[in-house]
Amino acid sequence: MTTQQLVGKPDSAPPAPEDTPGPAIAWDGSSFLTQVRILTGRSLRALVTDPGVIVFGLAQPVILLFMLTQVFSGMGMPPHFPKGISYLDFVMPAVLVDNAVHSAIQSGIGVVDDLKNGMVARLRCLPIHPSSLLIARSLSNLVRAAVQIAIVIVLAVTVLGYSPKGGAGKLLASAGLVLFITWTLGWAFIAAAAWLRRAEPMQNLAVIAIFPLLFASSAYMPIDDLPTWLGAVAKANPLTYAIDTTRALALDLPGAGAVLPALLISIGIAVVGGVLAAVGFRRPL
Repeated sequence: MTTQQLVGKPDSAPPAPEDTPGPAIAWDGSSFLTQVRILTGRSLRALVTDPGVIVFGLAQPVILLFMLTQVFSGMGMPPHFPKGISYLDFVMPAVLVDNAVHSAIQSGIGVVDDLKNGMVARLRCLPIHPSSLLIARSLSNLVRAAVQIAIVIVLAVTVLGYSPKGGAGKLLASAGLVLFITWTLGWAFIAAAAWLRRAEPMQNLAVIAIFPLLFASSAYMPIDDLPTWLGAVAKANPLTYAIDTTRALALDLPGAGAVLPALLISIGIAVVGGVLAAVGFRRPL
């Protein structure tokens, strides 16, 4: 990425005589969409040149998938477990949502990196809209999450024999919902990064967010089989709506009606996160 590409070129004007002042040239830089496109490409090229980021990002959901299915698939299922559904089928949507949460966290960590490596300071000296960097970061991590989700699904199908009853169409719909959740959750962590601006608090926030959100939900066990107090927490957990909807779509089960609450909650998170991120990002470095 060059400065010339990002800010564009001012319109040329005919040379003025030496004794006559030249006309003032109004220039606001390149268009907003151009800025987002170039900055998104910058983030994606960084992923391509550092494949270890994708590999290590894949390790967590893949390990979780294999461990859960191998440990719990041979155990007796609880009373409220869906009939005719294997534990692999049940837990696969939760693994995809878990990947969404981790990808969202990476959006925030990427913003922290840009704040620390001088990229943001450089861009602030140019006619570039501040939010273009935030949007570009969210889009690049969305592409990364899509690649990871595709690889996890392929591994589950080819190695573990994952074959959801909803068919390929509903599986793609559930994957699309997970990607949307990834993008909306990403704004929450981008906002946190814009205010915290340090990697250590971001990592601590990630640990605090991941374990309660995932384990106090319907991710690994039906809510009715959880302890009473934990079931009450799970019913109020926004990730429960996302997991239930993804599971219902992939397995062709009742419960797809939860898609509206899942979408509304996700949109609310994105709007609030986007506003807070814009305000926090504009603060002095």
